[in-house]
Amino acid sequence: MTREQKRAAVVEACIAHQRQVADTAKQEMESAQQQSNDYGANVDRYDSYRTKMLRARDMYARQYSNAEAGIRYLEEMLRKPPFDIAEHGAIVETNSSRFFLSVGVGKFLVPFVPQQGVRQEVFFAISAQSPIYAAIKGHRVGESFVFNGIRHTVQQVY
Repeated sequence: MTREQKRAAVVEACIAHQRQVADTAKQEMESAQQQSNDYGANVDRYDSYRTKMLRARDMYARQYSNAEAGIRYLEEMLRKPPFDIAEHGAIVETNSSRFFLSVGVGKFLVPFVPQQGVRQEVFFAISAQSPIYAAIKGHRVGESFVFNGIRHTVQQVY
C-alpha cells in the first residue's frame, strides 16, 4: 500500500467516524425538539422541563455544527499529498501509537486490506490544541519525543 493510499484510508475512516458523530448529534437534537413540541406550551414561565429540552436541543445543535465543520475540514485533507514532517494534516506513526494531526475526533479504527484479509488499526485524531500535538509537531522519521514520561520514536509520517 502506497503512502497516498494509506493516507486516503486514514482520512476517509476519520471522516466516517466524524459522520457518525454528526448523525448521532442530529438525531438527538431532533429528538429533544420533538419532546419539547410534544410537551406542549409552557405551563408557566418557570416550566423547567421544556427549558431543559430546548437547552438539550441547542447543545446537540452545536455538536452537530462542529461535527459538520470537522467533516468539511477533513474532506479538504483528502486533497493534500503525504507529508514528510509532523505538522497539521500529517499522519504520524510512532513505536506505540498512530496519530492524525487534524481535528479533535479522538480514537477511530481504520480498516486496511492486506493480502490475508481486513485488519483494523487504531488511530487518534488530535487537534492542534492538545498537548501531544505540541510534542509531535516538527518531528521527522527516526526522531524521538517524550510525552507523559514515555519516549515515542516516529516511524512513519505521511
